[in-house]
Amino acid sequence: MSNIPDMLRSQGLKVTPQRIAILNMLMNTKSHPTAEEIFKALEPTNPTMSLATVYKTLYSFTNSGIIQQLSIDGESLHYDYETKFHPHVICKKCGAIHDLDIDFSDELTAIENKAKSDTAYEIDTEQLFFYGYCEGCKSR
Repeated sequence: MSNIPDMLRSQGLKVTPQRIAILNMLMNTKSHPTAEEIFKALEPTNPTMSLATVYKTLYSFTNSGIIQQLSIDGESLHYDYETKFHPHVICKKCGAIHDLDIDFSDELTAIENKAKSDTAYEIDTEQLFFYGYCEGCKSR
């Protein structure tokens, strides 16, 4: 569903220019921005949008399953429009985040089942991060 207003309505969310702008940005980036980065990027074209609006909108989108929230460094949250499970690789120096297109759903299911049986947890979310140095940082 690429029609943003219809997507918002289908999730029971009110359609506003701010929500459309934020979702459009997330749909068209692979950079996994923070709320502050989204705010700064959209500020020139949306001067009345506040940082609080960005945070509230991201919260609504995450709770609705429209986007996923990534807690990578324990300090800031990053946002990703791709909600289907996929691992990420993160540069330890510059913080760049890249998607990895790897399908290992069978292995993930086995790991999740093991986690459930060993802990009696009800697993509802999984994230996988690899850390290293990007090409630019390792050559410096």
